[in-house]
Amino acid sequence: MVSTPGRPVRAAAAARRRQVKLGAYVTFEGRPWQVAAVAGASVRLVDTRGQTASVLSSFLFADPTFAVVDCPVPAAAPWGLLEAVPERERERAMAWQRHIREIETGLPEGPGSTGVPRPEYDPQRTSMAEREQAKADELAALGWSRASRATVRRMRARYHTGGIMGLIRQRKPSSATGRADERVVTAVLEALRRQRGRSTGTLKGLREVTGQILAEAHEPGAVALPAPSTFNRLVRVLADPLEHPGRPARTATAVPVRPFTPVVALRPGELVQVDTTRLDIMAIGEDGRAVRPELTIALDVATRSVVAAVLREQSTQAVDAALLLAEMAVPHPVRPGWGEHLRLAHAAVPYTRLLALDARLEQAAARPVVVPETIVIDRGRVFLSAAFLAACESLGVSVQPAPPRSPTAKGAVERTFGSINTLFAQHVAGYTGPHILARGEAVEDEARFTVAQLQELLDEWITACWQHRPHDGLRHPLLPKKALSPGEMWGALLGASGYVPLPLTGTDYTELLPVRFHPVTGRGIRINYRTYDHAILNEHRGRPCPTGPGGKWEVHLNPHDVRQIYLRLPDGHLHEIPWIHRDHVHAPMRETTWRHIRTTLEQRAERETHEAALAEAADQILRHTRPTTPAPPAVPATAPGLRAGKAASQAVGGEPAAPHRTAAQAATEAEDSLDALDARSPAEDRDDVGADESGALTLPGSGALTLYDADQEAELW
Repeated sequence: MVSTPGRPVRAAAAARRRQVKLGAYVTFEGRPWQVAAVAGASVRLVDTRGQTASVLSSFLFADPTFAVVDCPVPAAAPWGLLEAVPERERERAMAWQRHIREIETGLPEGPGSTGVPRPEYDPQRTSMAEREQAKADELAALGWSRASRATVRRMRARYHTGGIMGLIRQRKPSSATGRADERVVTAVLEALRRQRGRSTGTLKGLREVTGQILAEAHEPGAVALPAPSTFNRLVRVLADPLEHPGRPARTATAVPVRPFTPVVALRPGELVQVDTTRLDIMAIGEDGRAVRPELTIALDVATRSVVAAVLREQSTQAVDAALLLAEMAVPHPVRPGWGEHLRLAHAAVPYTRLLALDARLEQAAARPVVVPETIVIDRGRVFLSAAFLAACESLGVSVQPAPPRSPTAKGAVERTFGSINTLFAQHVAGYTGPHILARGEAVEDEARFTVAQLQELLDEWITACWQHRPHDGLRHPLLPKKALSPGEMWGALLGASGYVPLPLTGTDYTELLPVRFHPVTGRGIRINYRTYDHAILNEHRGRPCPTGPGGKWEVHLNPHDVRQIYLRLPDGHLHEIPWIHRDHVHAPMRETTWRHIRTTLEQRAERETHEAALAEAADQILRHTRPTTPAPPAVPATAPGLRAGKAASQAVGGEPAAPHRTAAQAATEAEDSLDALDARSPAEDRDDVGADESGALTLPGSGALTLYDADQEAELW
C-alpha cells in the first residue's frame, strides 16, 4: 500500500475507462475491431470476420475514425456555465453528487476514496433499489422536500446524462428561506463562508459581517438587515451544523498527532505535489518597479523532477494553475540558444523507443513528461477554483487536498523551494536573501531581469542543473550510498511504467481560461475600455444570449494576453474575437499593464481618441521593456533629417559621435531643444535662423533641417 495524505476529491475513473486494453472494441479505418494483444508500441486487432491486423499505436490513434466503442473522450468541461448558477443551486448540486456516489459505490467521495460503506449502502449486501430507498428515507429525515425513491432515481439519470450540470434545477427553486430577500441570503452565505476555518464567533458578530457585505455589494443602507430573531432563524436554515456559530473553537498545535510516514510513489506521475511561494529574487515589473515574482511548481515525488514551473509578477491565478497541468503533460521544447546537450536525445532514457510513440520528443528538452494520476494541493484558493478542478477532471487527474496544519504532507515540494533559493536564486542579480536581516542595502537597484527573462533562466537551470544533480531522496535500498539524479530515476522508471502521450488542442486551453459575461453591442464587446469586434458578431449584435445570465454572452479572457477574447456562440464552440487595435501591440499584454496605462492617460484625450492613445502607449511600453541592443554604427553625414544635421555639426566641430541613445532620451533631448528655441527672442531667431541655397532652414552650429521623412527615418532605426 502507498501512504498518501488526505482524501482525493476527484477520481481518475474517466481516464481508466478510456484506456485501450485487451478485449476493448475500437473503430479503425471505419470498421469495428477488438484488441487482441498489446506488445510494446504495436496493437493486435481482430475484426468481426476473423481477420487480424498489427498496427502501431501512434498510427492507430492518429486515424480520424479511431474511437473506443461506448467510451467517448470528454472535452474540457464548460465550467463557465456552472459559475453563472446561483451559489445555493451549486451547493445543492454538489450535495446530490455526494448522495448519488454513495448510492452507486457506497462512499460519498466515489471510487478510490478511503472509508467503510454504511450497511444500508454496501453494494455487497444490498441491491440498487434498496440503496435508493434508503437514501430517500435519509433525505426525508433530513427535511428534504419530495425526497422519494422516484426522485432519487431521476436525479441519478440526470447526473449520468449531464454530469454536475444535470443536477441544476431548471425552474425557480422553492427556497427554504421563505420571503427573505435574496440579497440578504447571498450575504449570509458569504459571511458563513468567511467564517469557515476561523475561531467561532457569535450570531451578533455574524450579523455585523453580513451588514458589511451588503454595504460593499450595494450602497450603504440600500438593503436592510432583518430583525435579530429573523436573522438567527435564517442562519440556522443556511448554516452547516458542523460550522454553526457557537461551537467551541479548536486549538491548533504543532505537535504531530501520529507517527510521521514518508510519502512513497513508485512510478512517474503517480503523485505530484503542487505549491506556490514568493521567489527570493527582485525582478523588474511591467511598470518598471522592483517586484518579487511568485513561483508555482509541480514536483513529481517518484523522480523528484520539477515537471512544471511558472513565474508570475502578480498573484497566481486559476489560468496559471491550468497552464501548470499543460506543461506537465506536454513535452518542453528546446529554447533558442540552448546547447545540444540539453536535448532529450542526450538524456539517460530510451530515446529511440520514445520517439516512435511521440514525434514531439524530437525537439524536446531533457525534462520528464508525465500525465499525473494524483495532484496534492494545499487548499489554496487558486487550486480549489472551478477552472483548476475542471482541468483536472477533464484529464482524469485526482485532486487530493493536504490535511490542514500538516506541512509534512507536502514535504518534498516544500524542500524543493529551499533548494531553488539556495542553488539558483542566490546566484541571480537581485537576490533578497532568506530573511530581512540577510537582505542587502540596495536590492531593488540590483534588479536586472524581467519576470519573462527569469522564467527563461529558471527553465534552463532546471533542465541543465536540477535534472542532472544527484538527489539524496533518490536512493535504491540495495545501493544506499549511490544517489541518483532526477533524470536518471525517470529513465529507470520508464521501463516499469511506460510513456503515455497526451495531445492537447487549442480548444482545451481556451475552455480553461477565466470566464466573464458581457453583452454584444453594435460596436462589439467592450471590456475595460477595450473594444473587441469581428464580422462573426454581425448576426448577434444587440441580441441577448439564449443561455447566458441576464442575456449576456460567455467570454473567455486570458489575463496575461488581452489582445483577443474567445466568445461562445450558439453553435457551442469558442470563437476568437480580436481587439480592434491588436495590430498596434506586437507583444502579449497583461491586464495589469492595461490598467496602469489607462490610469495614466485617462485625463489626456477625449473618449473617441482615448482607446487609440492607450493602444499606442501599450505598444511603446512593451517595446521599451525589451532588452537593449548594441549601439548601431554611426549615421553618415549625408543622411537626411535632423540626425544628418547633428552628425554633420559634430564632424565639423571635431567632436566625437554621441553614444547610442534610447527612445526616451532622444525624446527628452528633443523637448529640451524646442523649449530652448521657444525661449529665444524674435530678433535672435531672425539672426540665427536662415536659409541655404536650396531653401532649407538652418540653425547655428548644425546642418540643414530638411523636411522630415518618416520612411527614411525608420530605415535608420
